[in-house]
Amino acid sequence: MSTGKRIVIALGGNAILQPGQAGSFAEQLANVQVTADQIADLVAAGHTVIVTHGNGPQVGAILIQQEAGRAQVPAMPLDACGAQSQGLIGYMLQQCLGKSLRTRGIERPVATIVTQAVVNPDDPAFQHPTKPVGPFYNEDWAKQRMASTDERWIEDAGRGWRRVVASPNPQRIVEAQAVARLVETGAIVIVNGGGGIPVIEKDGDFVGVEAVIDKDLGAERVAHDVRAEVLMILTDVPRAAINYRTPQQRELDRVSLAEVEKYQQEGHFKAGSMGPKVEACRRFVANGGETAIIASLTQAVEAIAGRAGTHITR
Repeated sequence: MSTGKRIVIALGGNAILQPGQAGSFAEQLANVQVTADQIADLVAAGHTVIVTHGNGPQVGAILIQQEAGRAQVPAMPLDACGAQSQGLIGYMLQQCLGKSLRTRGIERPVATIVTQAVVNPDDPAFQHPTKPVGPFYNEDWAKQRMASTDERWIEDAGRGWRRVVASPNPQRIVEAQAVARLVETGAIVIVNGGGGIPVIEKDGDFVGVEAVIDKDLGAERVAHDVRAEVLMILTDVPRAAINYRTPQQRELDRVSLAEVEKYQQEGHFKAGSMGPKVEACRRFVANGGETAIIASLTQAVEAIAGRAGTHITR
C-alpha cells in the first residue's frame, strides 16, 4: 500500500488498559504511550491519521464513582459519563501522541473533539437493550433500581447483576465537518470515543440518550463521514479468522467483500468479539472505502504496508 493515505484508526481496549491491571492513570498512560508510538510512525510515513477508541473500562469506573458519590452530588446520566471518558482518554492520547511526534521531529497539533453520533429513536435496539454497562451488583440492588427507575438489569453469567442499555446503529457524526476541517489543517484528531455519544434529533436539537454505540461501528461512520481511504481496527489478535478456536481455524489475509459477506452468513464472527469489527469493515468497503484492515495493536505499521493483518477490499 502506498503512503499518503487518510486512515481512521480504531483502537481496541488493550490500547488503553491491559487485562489484569487496576486501571490507574499511570498504567493507562503507559499503555497509551506504546500505542501513540505506533500512530506516530504512521504519521512519519506520510499518512493522515484520525483516531477513535473504546471507553468501556473508563466509563465503568466513572459509573462506579457516580454511584459512590450519589449521596453528596447528583449522579450524571450515561451520555454525560461517555463525554467525560472522551475527554479523559483524549487527554491521554494528546499527551502521548505529542511526545511521540516531537521525538520524531514532527510538529503537528493533536486535538480531541467530544463527538456525538446521531441514532434513530425508533431503532429496534431501544426495545431490546443488550449492552451491559457499569459494575456488578447483587439481585436486591438491581430489583430496587428497576422498581424505582426505568432501568433494565440482567443477571450476567453468574457474576452478579448489571444494567443493560440499547446499542443502536450510528447514522452520522454530528461534528464530522469540524473534524474534516481540522484534518485539512494538518491536525491529528481524536474523535468518537466509545462509538460516540448517542443523541437523537428532537425539534431541531440534539438530545443525549441512555445507550452505548459499538465503537467499531462508530469508527466506520467516522471513516465514511470524513472520506477516509482506509479503516484500520487495531485489536488483540493478528487477524480475523474463520472456524475460530477449532482444528479448522484459518486466519484471513486478503479477502474480498463478497467473501466476507459469505463468512458472515455462515456465522464465523461472534457478536461479542470479532462480529462488530468485521461488520464495520464490511460497511466501510461496501460504502465506497478503499480498504479495511483488522490487525494487532503492535503491527499497525506492518499492516498499512500490507505485511500484516486481514485486508478487506472490493
